[in-house]
Amino acid sequence: MAHATLFALMASWGVVTAILVVMLIYRSMLSTHDEEQIFLDPAEKAMAARQQAITHKIEMLGRPILAMFVLSGALFLTAAGVWLWHGLNF
Repeated sequence: MAHATLFALMASWGVVTAILVVMLIYRSMLSTHDEEQIFLDPAEKAMAARQQAITHKIEMLGRPILAMFVLSGALFLTAAGVWLWHGLNF
């Protein structure tokens, strides 16, 4: 029973962590297109709109990334606890 639980926890942790890594890579790719400061004249409104869209996407990824970090850590600590409990009791 403990082996099945540990396997399920580690598989869940692997999936959550993989999704987290993909999200971090995506945010990093967006950040390379984001510029800190832009001096635009009125003719470059399309460029300003693109920059605002990129910035909005980066900001929207903040909470989901934090949630995935917390979930990944919780799953890892739970799996470690089950592994220790199983090792000490059996």
